Amino acid sequence: MSGYIADLQREIQRVHGLESVHVRTVPLTDQFEGKILWQGEVETFDVAGHPTARRCFAWAYEGDDGQKYYMAVLQLPPVDSERSAVRSALTHAKNEQKVT
Repeated sequence: MSGYIADLQREIQRVHGLESVHVRTVPLTDQFEGKILWQGEVETFDVAGHPTARRCFAWAYEGDDGQKYYMAVLQLPPVDSERSAVRSALTHAKNEQKVT
């Protein structure tokens, strides 16, 4: 298991309290009106211990401050795929920026 995958599994454990098993890597480019909103690889994990979620989508990204951050999004409605997990995270981040 790579260090990156282990880092994501630790994040899933930290945020959601779940054990996870890596399933696949999905390269993803999310665009809107011809502009790339996000590009990278999303890791998909099977998770155990959650009452309804069976999967978690996770990735790392570099913040504006140059730090590495991790994102772990459970497969719960409306999130049903790697793409919808990224879109959910982007929407959440955008809404947080409006509040502050």
